[in-house]
Amino acid sequence: MKKKHLLFSITALLGLGFASHTASAQDYKKLHQNALLVDTHNDVLISVMEGLDISQDLSGKTHSDLARFKKGGVDAQFFSVWSDETGTFKYANQQIDSLQAIARRHPDKMMLANSTADIQRAVKGGKMAALIGVEGGHMIESDLQKLEKLYNRGTRYLTLTWNNSTPWATSAMDETSGKLKESEKGLSDLGRQIVRRMNELGMMVDVSHVGEKTFWDVMEVTKKPVLVSHSSVYSINPVFRNLKDEQIRAIAKNGGVVQLNFFSGFLDSTFVSRVNAFQAAHQQEADSLKAQGYQNEGIMDYLATTYPADVQNLRPPLSLLLDHLDYIVKLVGVDYVGLGSDFDGISSAPQQLDGVQDYPLVTKELLARGYGEKDIKKILGGNFMRVFKANEVK
Repeated sequence: MKKKHLLFSITALLGLGFASHTASAQDYKKLHQNALLVDTHNDVLISVMEGLDISQDLSGKTHSDLARFKKGGVDAQFFSVWSDETGTFKYANQQIDSLQAIARRHPDKMMLANSTADIQRAVKGGKMAALIGVEGGHMIESDLQKLEKLYNRGTRYLTLTWNNSTPWATSAMDETSGKLKESEKGLSDLGRQIVRRMNELGMMVDVSHVGEKTFWDVMEVTKKPVLVSHSSVYSINPVFRNLKDEQIRAIAKNGGVVQLNFFSGFLDSTFVSRVNAFQAAHQQEADSLKAQGYQNEGIMDYLATTYPADVQNLRPPLSLLLDHLDYIVKLVGVDYVGLGSDFDGISSAPQQLDGVQDYPLVTKELLARGYGEKDIKKILGGNFMRVFKANEVK
């Protein structure tokens, strides 16, 4: 199953290695390595399920592999257990099996983690903490026992919906489609039970992807801080997956955290129109390739290889990601924002961010914008750790 925003294939847009990352100073590298970096959303398990081995160099194929996690200073990574609306509880468990197998094969590089204490132990041992987040409430199959089984296997957050709704919660995509009556939106009684049970278990409630009505229902029910594992700011780019100001304020009041998504289409309000213009400009070539038997992904790979500068320029600047971060900081303060890249679930990230190895550049930009060491450490991982700790059952 291929995920999510495939306007171009990953290899086409992100595997060509155009950006040059020449370091002009060492201070940001030292700060980055000393800070705890937690990324709350990475979809490389999709590629693992399709046969790729993240112990190998996957540059040009994925955003992530074990060596590049290390190079990027990623201390704790939530691996997304994802499927489209056809996914099942069984498939979720198969993905967890695959992550556990990777950890067993590479005990010197990564350690499965279920708690803040585990993350700290992994880092102390020089390993990356590998955690599980299930993206899509449909995979619990409306069964509280299956929710508990996923928790017992190490799942520490559940994204209540993906783009599809469940029988007990409506998604942002469905709520904005115009197809639902107002009375059909939000959490059902079962949905409220699920949120309460997640609080009891110590599983973070992830409100990325959920509709506004579902969001506000969650905020009424939850007794713990919520997680937004991979979303961005609606006021900068008004797309259905981004958070409005009143939602961001509510998350801050709740003590939660917004982990910013790196997808170009969520950051840049002009991205889709520019992609459409590029496609239109090359429609004749695309039609010719299609007539020769090329599939859509092959066509996009060809166009990206033929017009690399044009494709590179479709990606927004790294500064735009920082604009989203600044916006949240100015709105509610520095304690409520972090990073949830969505690497390997997205087809385009900002320029210079070609994969997990480029994370130090985020720290470099934070320093350039005047953020101090204490606040940078909060953004990179401290804010998330606070939320995770608050959700743990004592």
